[in-house]
Order: sequence, then C-alpha cells, then structure tokens
Amino acid sequence: MTYVVTENCIKCKYTDCVDVCPVDCFVEGPNFLAINPEECIDCTLCVAECPAEAIYADVDLPEDQQDFIGINAELSKIWPMISARKEPPPDADEWVKIKDKRHLLEK
Repeated sequence: MTYVVTENCIKCKYTDCVDVCPVDCFVEGPNFLAINPEECIDCTLCVAECPAEAIYADVDLPEDQQDFIGINAELSKIWPMISARKEPPPDADEWVKIKDKRHLLEK
C-alpha cells in the first residue's frame, strides 16, 4: 500500500504533509505535490496533516481519483523532492473549495 495525493491538492499545494513525512517521499511541481510510491512507507502521518484532505491510501481512493495513482508515480520520477514546509500559494484557501480542477494540473 502507498499513499496518493489527489485532485484537491491542485493549486492549493499546502506543504504541512511534507513536514511530518519521515522518509521525504513528497515531490513538488508548479501547483501540486505528489508522493513517490517507491519511497512511501505507509506511515499515515501525512493524511491528518493535509488541510485540503487530498491524501488517501491507494486502497481507499475514491473511484474518480484512481488515475492519481499513476499521476503520482509519473510525477515522482521527474519532479524534485521537497523535504521542508513552504508557505502555500496566496490563493490556496480559495482553490481548496473548488472541485473538478484536474485540467489545471501543471506537469
């Protein structure tokens, strides 16, 4: 099992989850975070820390978020690791309320 960052992270990119990750399995892109499935140790710490409620165990993913398993795996191979919390984008609190933003994911 691994954990997966889903659509709700897009354009929010809160990094609270990064601070609690004991193995630095998060990677950072322009407007999204992803989890490297090869590095994730299934500790669950990131789930509770995510203000966007965007992180799920792969076995608990909502049906409409299943493709994020592959998206996280793909992006973790090309994006740099992030190991420390950063300030979220200034409009993150507005974006967290918006649904259906998959088309806004910048790779």
